[in-house]
Amino acid sequence: MKIAIYPGSFDPVTLGHINIIKRAAMAFDKVIVCVMVNSEKNGGLFAPEERIELMRKSIQVSNVEFDVNYGLVAEYAKEKGARVLVKGLRAVSDFEQEVQMAMVNSKINPDLDTVFFPSNEKYTYLSSSVVKELARYRANLDEFLPREIIDDVKNKLVRSDECNGRQH
Repeated sequence: MKIAIYPGSFDPVTLGHINIIKRAAMAFDKVIVCVMVNSEKNGGLFAPEERIELMRKSIQVSNVEFDVNYGLVAEYAKEKGARVLVKGLRAVSDFEQEVQMAMVNSKINPDLDTVFFPSNEKYTYLSSSVVKELARYRANLDEFLPREIIDDVKNKLVRSDECNGRQH
C-alpha cells in the first residue's frame, strides 16, 4: 500500500488545500493529512484538534485520514510506514523552501521522498493567512473556504478579536 502524508498547519483548511488532498487521494492508496504543530508559530487560530474537525466536515474521501504531529515529519512518516510527503506549490517562492525541506527530510529519513503538486491556478494566491485576514474584514469567503466551515472560521475570528480587543 502506497501511503503519503500531506503535512501542514491547515489553520484553517482552504479550498486550495482540499484541491491538493483530493488529487493526492487519487495518486496514493492512503493519504494522511497531518496537522503539524510548528514550534515557531504561536498557537494559531484553531487548536490542532479543531483543525482536524474542520477538515472532517469539509472532506469525505475514503482513503484520507487526519492526524496531528508535534515532532519531525520525517520521523512521523517512518512511524506510519509512509515513503512519500505531498507538498503543494503555489509559486516559485514556495519551491525553494520546499526543496530545502525535502533535502533535510531525506537526511533524517533516507526512504522518504517528496512529491510536489502545483496549485490549481484558482488557488495560487490562497493561504490560510489571507483567508483569516479577509474574514476579519467580513469579506465573502465562498471562493476561499469549504462552505461547511465558513461560519466556524467567522465565529472563531470574532471571538479571537474580542479577546484581543480588536473590532472591525
